[in-house]
Amino acid sequence: MDKFVIKGGKKLNGRIKVEGSKNAALPIIASTILLKKGTSVLSNVPPLRDIYTIKKVLEYIGAVIDYDPVKMRMQIDCSGINNNIAPYDLMRQMRASFLVLGPLLARLGEARVSLPGGCTLGPRPVDYHIQGFRILGAEITEDAGYIIARSKKLKGATVYFDRPSHTGTENILFGAVTANGTTRIVNAACDPEVIDVTRFLNACGAKIKGAGTPAIIVEGVKSLKPANHKVAGDRLVAGTYMCGAAITGGSVEITGFDPMHLTMVSRKLYEMGCEIAEKKSSLSITGPKKLRPVRVVTFPFPGYPTDLLPCIMAAATTASGTSRIKETVFEDRFSHMMELRRLGADINVAMNEATVHGVNKLRGASVMASEIRGGAGLTLACLAASGKSELLRVYHIDRGYAGLEKKLSSLGADIKRVS
Repeated sequence: MDKFVIKGGKKLNGRIKVEGSKNAALPIIASTILLKKGTSVLSNVPPLRDIYTIKKVLEYIGAVIDYDPVKMRMQIDCSGINNNIAPYDLMRQMRASFLVLGPLLARLGEARVSLPGGCTLGPRPVDYHIQGFRILGAEITEDAGYIIARSKKLKGATVYFDRPSHTGTENILFGAVTANGTTRIVNAACDPEVIDVTRFLNACGAKIKGAGTPAIIVEGVKSLKPANHKVAGDRLVAGTYMCGAAITGGSVEITGFDPMHLTMVSRKLYEMGCEIAEKKSSLSITGPKKLRPVRVVTFPFPGYPTDLLPCIMAAATTASGTSRIKETVFEDRFSHMMELRRLGADINVAMNEATVHGVNKLRGASVMASEIRGGAGLTLACLAASGKSELLRVYHIDRGYAGLEKKLSSLGADIKRVS
């Protein structure tokens, strides 16, 4: 396993461009299963472990994919798909692989999909997906860890979510676009990534309205055609660099994404004392000499994103006062907290809220990533710590960040990857 060796104390300064969004690219790639003829071309597809995993899943069921990681260009031909089984060996590697259920069911009339794996963030059941497909007329059973869905033809209906789920919304969209009649998704996820998925599907001939609002309406069509699409920039990677500038007191310009997708993050970092200037597709941020404490509550978009909780928690560890950070999405989002304490952070967690007492300085130590975003937060904390740190299990980080150590080095960080 690789690790990061980091010598802290250097400010991040410079200009950095983010690649395409992982959380948009994965469902878009999965949705190409619906296309029975022709080749779709996707650009700005980031070279991440999760991208290679979904590529393997589609190739296993019969797709032909050509991916150039340097140009970040992917060509997908799904005309040869005839296998409705998504095996555990591939599905266990990431949760987003469950997104193949909807398109396989809609295309082949039956899907056998292993229950997914992914980050250790506590129970994240796929109940919303299953209930939604049942409402659309599918028969769902479970056998030996596989979800088996059958339906000769899905039928439009109204699907209600108790709370917004971006993967649940996307999966139901995949089933609805070629279903008979009209489907309404109530309390749909409003995430920018969901909007990007609908842009691609509409370019393929789907009829989807209301993306970005809690009420999405889908008029079923007979078939879809291939399309070209550029994946939107990754707001979560951009937010990570923002927090990196904040915690190191640096100044960074981040390009290649829409700053409107990080309004709440910008607001919270502004409250901590950062100077922020936004343009149409870029943002500049300068951190203060000493950050102020902050109160954060995670919530589905447009609230503060749960995936950036570890990064702002890292920044809060050296703030001049006590911060309170409440998690409302995942049960185990604080799994990285003990590792931050190894770096000298003063953090206590009760129920779903962390109290972070800012310390004067973090100290270098050996720490370990247990999931993507927690690993990113630990990386930022190590950048701010005095002395040398080692961050183990960086393969978690590789799932969501392409060459993070190289990007941070280009901004002045002393960080290297060691096998």
